[in-house]
Amino acid sequence: MNEEYYTREESKRAARRAEGSQDKDPKQRVHADNLKNEASASESYRKKLRHKRKDNNLTKEEAKKLKKMKTQGRKKIYAEIALAAKAHQTIIQNEDHNSGTDALDSGMQLTETGVRNVRKSLHNRKAKNYSQKLHNRNEHLDSVQGAKGAKEAKTAGEGSNVLSKAAQKKAIKKEITEHAFKQQSKEAANTFGNVSKWFTDKAEDLVGRMVEYVTEFLHQHPELLLILAVILIVVVVISGSLTSCSMMIGGTSNITIGTSFTAQDSDILAVDRDYTQFETELHNTLDRVPQDHPGYDEYRYTLAEIGHNPFQLAAVLTVLYEDYTRAEVQAKIQSIYQSQYTLTFQTIVEVRTRTETRTGHRTVHHADGTTSSESYTYEVEVEYNYYILQTTLVNNTLNTVIRGLGLTADQMQRYELLLETYGNKAGLFGDDIYSEVNPGDYQDYDIPPEVLTDQRFANMIREAEKYLGYPYVWGGSSPSTSFDCSGFVSYVLNHCGNGWSMGRQTANGLRGKCTVVSPSEARPGDLIFFQGTYTTSGASHVGIYVGNGMMIHCGNPIHYASVNTTYWQNHFMCYGRIN
Repeated sequence: MNEEYYTREESKRAARRAEGSQDKDPKQRVHADNLKNEASASESYRKKLRHKRKDNNLTKEEAKKLKKMKTQGRKKIYAEIALAAKAHQTIIQNEDHNSGTDALDSGMQLTETGVRNVRKSLHNRKAKNYSQKLHNRNEHLDSVQGAKGAKEAKTAGEGSNVLSKAAQKKAIKKEITEHAFKQQSKEAANTFGNVSKWFTDKAEDLVGRMVEYVTEFLHQHPELLLILAVILIVVVVISGSLTSCSMMIGGTSNITIGTSFTAQDSDILAVDRDYTQFETELHNTLDRVPQDHPGYDEYRYTLAEIGHNPFQLAAVLTVLYEDYTRAEVQAKIQSIYQSQYTLTFQTIVEVRTRTETRTGHRTVHHADGTTSSESYTYEVEVEYNYYILQTTLVNNTLNTVIRGLGLTADQMQRYELLLETYGNKAGLFGDDIYSEVNPGDYQDYDIPPEVLTDQRFANMIREAEKYLGYPYVWGGSSPSTSFDCSGFVSYVLNHCGNGWSMGRQTANGLRGKCTVVSPSEARPGDLIFFQGTYTTSGASHVGIYVGNGMMIHCGNPIHYASVNTTYWQNHFMCYGRIN
């Protein structure tokens, strides 16, 4: 290449610029530049071309600026690291130290370190690529238009190189400024915005880069996609199994609690004893009626049985108070007791007549004409007032009282569930007949055919077996209300067709309708009586004896039962044959 031809001296360029500025009017120069002739076109081309190799050496000022930018960049990176560390510290302080959060935190720190390394590498690569592309473009322009530029350089002088270099510097400076402004804006937003916004920006950038990397990696290793899919399926199955197990365990726990008495056994038993004491005091009140109400000609009693189902009491208290204590429920059981029993006294005055013997005096005339006075007796019907004290005890039944307490549908459902499961404490009340789940009972006992030849007994059994399975209800005396023990036997006797009309009797009242027979003389159709099954005097329970040591009675529910169990033998009183 002819170096002399392309060399431009600064003194000549300066002289030419001075001469042009003196000879030409600026306004005319502007209009002239708009009209392109061969000379102006050549000059325009020269302005657009750079000749010779570009001097890429930095000036002292540019080197100083570059060093300053690098220092600022490092400070920004350090600030980002400090901000990220502070965000991690804040998250850690508010988390529950579980393994999933710790793993996520470690992954975030590792990922951010990788991102910073990748960003640094990309920045260096971009700077290198940019310089290389710029150099290649310049060489390409030199090779394509080198000859033409060389020819025009003779005419244009040496000013083109300086102008081209200044324009390039200006463009590069503008690009660097815009890039720096964008970076500063983003960092300012992250610095003065909230941590979550900054983290979101980082996460989006990271996810995008990771997706690209993973996609490329899977394309290169497709067999790993299948392995990952299998691992994912296994994880899902295991997670689902663990979730199902936890739900089953939680559900089983809830079911167990919902069907159980949650109070302490000692408190449940103490409360039941307190309620039984109320009933004992009621019974003592009935025994003292003549002493407490003297002066009556007659004392009449219409009394329901006294007693309660302890499971019903425990169930309703569990529903209302859950884990209750003895002291906590005293007022409530007193209220329930007063609602269950209604004791009334009524004075009845009857006008009756009675025959009274009276003494009269009369004059007797004798044959001799004399008279005398004599006394005599005679009877007269006399009306008088007959005073009767009617004592009536009504047992509204504990179950009826509970259903009238205004429980919600959910509470009633749980109450019935507790009764069905016996609060998962079936043997809690031990010696109470109505607390036994299966006190030697049978639903399908076959009575020997030869026994059924007794028509009176056959009539009794035919009527009694209609109600097998009916629940025990205190005070019940008909199929519509169900039965208690004496109500069941009274109903069977009145409706079996044997001509008996017993009315509604208690167990002890039925004993009064019978003649006591020894166990060796007992036969099917006799009644069997027990005592002490709850606090009362005389017979407290009654059933119909069917032979072979079996009876049909209203326990809970109505069923056949063996009379030879320990419980029934401990409470046995007598057999009675209906009069």
